[in-house]
Amino acid sequence: MTTAAVTTRWFEDVAPGMALDPVTVRPTATQLFRFSAATWNAHRIHYDTRYAVHEGYPDILVQSHLHGCFLTRTALGWAGPRARLRRFSWRNRHIAVPGDTLTCTGLVTACHVDGAGAGIVECALEERNGDGVLCAPGTAVLELPRRPPAAGGGEDGRS
Repeated sequence: MTTAAVTTRWFEDVAPGMALDPVTVRPTATQLFRFSAATWNAHRIHYDTRYAVHEGYPDILVQSHLHGCFLTRTALGWAGPRARLRRFSWRNRHIAVPGDTLTCTGLVTACHVDGAGAGIVECALEERNGDGVLCAPGTAVLELPRRPPAAGGGEDGRS
């Protein structure tokens, strides 16, 4: 998985139309097995290739919730360590199997300050496979830190 450098992203530096840093993942059979174990998902299509093929799939399948994790990771990785995920949703539209290259991207769709003064950023997210097929669209609502006022009294930081 590729991720951007960890830095604080300030609400004041974000605007609609801004692209999130893309994240590329290539799930492995071991990752799918471990994710099934960690989430208590005992469905054999996620760890038993022979069974998955018998059910009509080309290989074991990436779990629905793992697609969601990849998208969440994209949004939070872009937003930085001081961000907070307020809301997240996604839908699974296409399967993925071990070895598929999945690219997660996003776009800022709206920015506003809520009634409590928090900087809110809304994002549209997508996960596509190597053929460009949409596997999972989603949305995220993030709370980003507000830039502290400049010291020195003036609006531009000068006295």
